[in-house]
Amino acid sequence: MRVLVTGVAGFIGYFVARRLLDAGHQVAGIDNLSPYYDPQLKRDRLARLAAYDEFSFERVDLGDAHATADCFAANDFNRVVHLAAQAGVAYSLENPMAYVDSNLVGFAHLLEGCRRTGIEHLVYASTSSVYGANARLPFSTGDSTDHPLSLYAATKKANEAMAHAYAHLHGVPATGLRFFTVYGPWGRPDMATFLFTRQILAGEPIKLFNHGNHWRDWTYVEDTAEGVVRALMKPPQGDESWSGEEPNPAASRAPYRVYNIGAGRPVHLLELVGILEELLGRKAERLLLPRRPMDVRETCADVEELRRDVGYEPSTPVREGLARFVEWYRDYYRV
Repeated sequence: MRVLVTGVAGFIGYFVARRLLDAGHQVAGIDNLSPYYDPQLKRDRLARLAAYDEFSFERVDLGDAHATADCFAANDFNRVVHLAAQAGVAYSLENPMAYVDSNLVGFAHLLEGCRRTGIEHLVYASTSSVYGANARLPFSTGDSTDHPLSLYAATKKANEAMAHAYAHLHGVPATGLRFFTVYGPWGRPDMATFLFTRQILAGEPIKLFNHGNHWRDWTYVEDTAEGVVRALMKPPQGDESWSGEEPNPAASRAPYRVYNIGAGRPVHLLELVGILEELLGRKAERLLLPRRPMDVRETCADVEELRRDVGYEPSTPVREGLARFVEWYRDYYRV
């Protein structure tokens, strides 16, 4: 297949593209190389993908309607993995319009490209953050997502609604994947494992909000990429048993599906810090701070539906995944 991967220079995009290429597919990657974090890290990911003969790259900003339309018109894509987005929960307080431009306007342009060219299947990134104030664990795709705690989460909830509209009106098969705290080598510098590692090695204090009393469903990036590719290979079918009287929010009569993609094994934040301290051979100076209004206290994914439908099976323990991350970090930054 010829697969378009948006956000291909990003963390998850890089691993998904590599997984597809290793499986023998053609990958056309696009990215705007946003300076949200060091673009050199993005260029270095792209350089590794460039070693594949079946990989091509074009710098495209999905916020540009004409550039997006031209990209779809000039290529014969079979399927699309949409990972481009303005990421980060905290940054949405500082620069909310970046999330509107990328996550709403850009996603609308992408949906139009899929509609016009008859894409066989669109898989797009959602987030566990959509569960917001919901406190029932583990998070199930049947749970309410009506109370997001950040604009970032609200834009991702909107993406799910927009994808359903296009599935219903235009028959665009769409699968949303709610990612749960992805970590691993080549990660983003604003992510907790990356920040903690840099700060511990530099002798700087690490900030632990809610006094460190958070649980997160840490999911290793290669397990995540495997799940994304497995989902891509199975376009959703309309569920004829779906009822508007008792609506399942994760399915539809239209070709639409939403899944959780996590490890299903939450780890306490202080335990994660302790593992990093062991791996780095240094103790962290801990700065305990109050909980922030956009922080969810605990996340845990119910992944049974994804396991049942596509054979998703996350297998990397947190200690092993963190060891791989630390090894990469020390090598990449030579520390």
